[in-house]
Amino acid sequence: MTKPGIHNTKHDTEKPYSRVALVHDWLTGMRGGEKALEAVCELYPNAELYTLLHKRKSVSSVIENRSIHRSFIQYLPFSENLYRYYLPLFPCAIEQFDLDNHDLIISTSHCVAKSAVRTGRAFHICYCFTPMRYAREQFDDYFGIERIGSTLSGFVSPILNSLARWDTATSGRVDSYIAISQHVARRIKRYYNRSSKVVYPPVDTSFYSPNNMTPEDSFVIVSALVPYKRIDLAIRACKLSGIKLRIVGDGPDLNRLRQIADSNIEFLGPLTNDAVRELYRSSKAMLLPGEEEFGIASVEAQACGCPVIALKRGGAVETIVDGETGILVNQPTAEAFADAMRTAQARPFNQGITRRNAERFSTPRFRTEFKNAIDEALNLSV
Repeated sequence: MTKPGIHNTKHDTEKPYSRVALVHDWLTGMRGGEKALEAVCELYPNAELYTLLHKRKSVSSVIENRSIHRSFIQYLPFSENLYRYYLPLFPCAIEQFDLDNHDLIISTSHCVAKSAVRTGRAFHICYCFTPMRYAREQFDDYFGIERIGSTLSGFVSPILNSLARWDTATSGRVDSYIAISQHVARRIKRYYNRSSKVVYPPVDTSFYSPNNMTPEDSFVIVSALVPYKRIDLAIRACKLSGIKLRIVGDGPDLNRLRQIADSNIEFLGPLTNDAVRELYRSSKAMLLPGEEEFGIASVEAQACGCPVIALKRGGAVETIVDGETGILVNQPTAEAFADAMRTAQARPFNQGITRRNAERFSTPRFRTEFKNAIDEALNLSV
């Protein structure tokens, strides 16, 4: 049975699903979501891109050179740096995009992009990084009493509860979900009651590679400095063990993390990809103390032969082979991570095995699997 309004009749002059729109939450840096978006842009070179906010020159040229449509969030005061404070306005902003000229919508979403409004003839596929985490299980990490105080937390709580209900209510705007991991697929089932196909995100394993150098006796974190990443836990673990830690990245948690760090903790800020690669190659191991949906940085590290010490939850269970390409830590405590770090210091990891594990997530593999998933979804729709 043909879906109403789809351009696939004999009267059509265009190829079905030839007019593609990409919808992304915001463009303020090349984190994991933006690296996935970059690969999707390469698959659809003529697609137009819609996003709440675009901080110019913050993403790769593949994305920057796209025709980019921005929401009214772009023009609010100090939005490039304080856009998170406009979170209650995001639903309205994503719904105001006019997507009438497109017959295929591909959203890459961890916040509101999946709730873009499509026309009846269009087909919407969401590559879901996660259902909105900070309005649900990670509310306390972002807006809990210990984080922002009881008065402000009490004020924010009903707003986020409303946002979570809106997120669930608009899940039906998506025709087909693709999840970035089995962990995220389970979240999609729990919150949206929808099934999803899993396609792991792309990792540039041709760029991230070993150079056979002897690692230094220090550890590394490459991450956005936001609460759920639990960088504070890693800092406390390094203080307990006396091990040096280098932290790459920036974010709203920077000042708080500096306050609890000691002289063994070095904040390097954002670095180039070349500099990050050298840190992976020269570090004893990478730390991943938070629960990740997938964890692209941890796979980049493994591609360089660098093992990863990670919390035994979320995407890390799917990307790290415990005891071979890293160590999975059972408890999210500084003591447990400190013990794992001491173990990693005392034992060698095979660079070749670690590298081969990362190659399972290469960019060419992503292109093939993602395009197949899109084609499969579209074939099922007619």
